[in-house]
Amino acid sequence: MTSELDAVRLAFDQDNLFVLEIVLGFVMFGVALDLKLDDFKQLINQPKAPGIGLLAQFVLLPALTWGLSRVLLAVGMITPSMALGMIVIAACPGGNVSNFITHLGGGRTTTSIGMTAVSTTASVLMTPLNIGLWGSLSPETSAILTEVALDPVDMLRAVMMMLGIPIVIGVFLATRFPTLAKRVHPPFKWLSVIFFVTFIVLAVKANSHVFVPYLPKVFLPVFIMNALALALGFWLARLGGLDESDQRAVSIEVGIQNSGLGLVLIFAFFAGLGGMAMIAAWWGIWHIVAGLTLAFWWTRRDRARARGASTS
Repeated sequence: MTSELDAVRLAFDQDNLFVLEIVLGFVMFGVALDLKLDDFKQLINQPKAPGIGLLAQFVLLPALTWGLSRVLLAVGMITPSMALGMIVIAACPGGNVSNFITHLGGGRTTTSIGMTAVSTTASVLMTPLNIGLWGSLSPETSAILTEVALDPVDMLRAVMMMLGIPIVIGVFLATRFPTLAKRVHPPFKWLSVIFFVTFIVLAVKANSHVFVPYLPKVFLPVFIMNALALALGFWLARLGGLDESDQRAVSIEVGIQNSGLGLVLIFAFFAGLGGMAMIAAWWGIWHIVAGLTLAFWWTRRDRARARGASTS
């Protein structure tokens, strides 16, 4: 099973990742049209939520994932390469699409954006550290672990393209031209959803010959890990005394990892090892499905509450 899965190679290269960065930048611009400078000032004055989220993301989630991988290895559900792929994903910062999903789900978007910006910067050190630490603790994964390093220039380029530039332009327009931003925000939001979903559908179609036969092997491990990540963020935020909008933001931020970065690392340092790549690729699909499902469930519950309040 190990050699069979590890021999798989995905049709996903640097060009695909570049297109994904552009698409996510487009999405982030749409989110930023609904933000103001005062929102960011409030985040600076109230850093508790991002602090709790970063604790969950870079300390608790990698540890929890390592424990889960040990259990799944013991029962024969995953291979060593799949276990290391899970650790790589857990060590990555929050994905930029988390900001968009938080926005849809009624979470505090500035908390999500703040966490993404800080975690992405910290990931230059924390991601290789967590991969090296947790990957070396198990003999099965340490056997295939190699030295990992991130190029700060590439990381800065990705952050500026997907987060920095779109957010700055969007916030500028929303602050200086609020009437225009309010008018174009609703259609732009849905247009960005169409663009993003189209990219995901095309990526899945290009790799359907791989996902169909091997999906049963990676579905359950990714499902369990993602559910634990979402729950970890939500309940840690609740225990930390954060309000519900911040609980949602932290939950989504911890549950939505930058699988694009994970794929880059896997292809750059692990030669696209099949078990690792399949975990990262399926995570990139599933965490969006799970995140959007949770966001729409929250939104539907909010509407039900609003209707109940209006009739009482």
